[in-house]
Amino acid sequence: MAQVLEFKLPDLGEGLTEAEIVRWLVQVGDVVAVDQPVVEVETAKAMVEVPCPYGGVVTARFGEEGTELPVGAPLITVAVGAPATDAAQDGAQTQGSGNVLVGYGTSEAPARRRRVRPARPAPAVSQAPATANGQASTTDVADGPVPVISPLVRRLARENGLDLRELTGSGPDGLILRADVEYALRAAAAQGRAPAPARPQEAMAPAPAAALTGPQEAALPPAPALAPASAGTRIPLKGIRGAVADKLSRSRREIPDATCWVDADATELMRARAAMNAAGGPKISVLALLARICTAALARFPELNSTVDQEAREVVRFDHVHLGFAAQTERGLVVPVVRDAHARDTEGLCAEFARLTEAARAGTLTPSDLTGGTFTLNNYGVFGVDGSTPIINHPEAAMLGVGRIVPKPWVHEGELAVRQVVQLSLTFDHRVCDGGTAGGFLRDVADCVEQPAVLLRTL
Repeated sequence: MAQVLEFKLPDLGEGLTEAEIVRWLVQVGDVVAVDQPVVEVETAKAMVEVPCPYGGVVTARFGEEGTELPVGAPLITVAVGAPATDAAQDGAQTQGSGNVLVGYGTSEAPARRRRVRPARPAPAVSQAPATANGQASTTDVADGPVPVISPLVRRLARENGLDLRELTGSGPDGLILRADVEYALRAAAAQGRAPAPARPQEAMAPAPAAALTGPQEAALPPAPALAPASAGTRIPLKGIRGAVADKLSRSRREIPDATCWVDADATELMRARAAMNAAGGPKISVLALLARICTAALARFPELNSTVDQEAREVVRFDHVHLGFAAQTERGLVVPVVRDAHARDTEGLCAEFARLTEAARAGTLTPSDLTGGTFTLNNYGVFGVDGSTPIINHPEAAMLGVGRIVPKPWVHEGELAVRQVVQLSLTFDHRVCDGGTAGGFLRDVADCVEQPAVLLRTL
């Protein structure tokens, strides 16, 4: 007798809690080998193929293309030749190769941890009949996948301690909708009991008087009427746009940031770049020169290469610089990370910027390429703007913004001249340092931009 193993969406990297199914690579009935990719998913950070750690016959797939699944949700079930036992089921996630995604493992979200059971032909939903005292019976809760697609519905239920298996979904094929969860929570709050299954049709109007007795009748609030559809286009905040929204919102909530800026004469920097490129060899970008200047300045002002551990109430200073840089792609803004930027020369930085930028545009960045940064360099001058007050890339402590380099009137050696001028802005976490340190760092960067030879002191 074949053993049916359930393979769940693994943890795809730091900070990622869900992924969208882009394309199934196998069909029900296909034979798969260990570590064979079975589905292509898009996270908020990258497009990845997910390999299955089991070999056998695919017996079920969960989720259509375009569906967003939370980490820990079932992806497929695979029938393998070994007989099923309770012990094998308990250890199902440790069988096979374990190479779901190299470096990220197959761990599932703690809130969803449960024993792996064979898949059902269709999602089972309990009817949860009420007992005489109005309490919902939980003895008939069905096993198997819960018919929920929306991560919002799952999060709403989880945060309020509601077991979704107790609900009867009112959507197509028993799909549990947000209206089902909200009505169950309202009823539970009014009656002081565990949430009871409900259908949204019941939520459209006040409950009938016969359904309530005693003081509970006045306590149950009437369900609000459905709001009319509003004009305009609604765009879901999901995928990369949703991840950016969440991260920037968290940065604003947690980080008391401040910004300082300065104009710098970049004429000598541009001349130095032209001389380097004229000497032959790989072409050097302005971004690589600015990155080299940043790493040198961070060595002198390590306070800005840090993060704040709020639980421990400690500032953590890093002994390495993993330099993030903002890159605009068709999928949206991403921040690839150059590992150990402090240990690379200008040519090495330029090569790594080029590799990561190409991967970002192709959508092939891995989660490790997009996480772990300690400081971010944001060159918004490529968009033709002079200045900005960038939002810190949480949980980092600072970000350097660089505007466009354009000819402007400038006093040079006591005379008015036309020079290549750039505006530099530094947004920093005021918890890690004061304005003197931030101003010192920014002035140090500006001095190196104006006189690149200053960098020789760090070599």
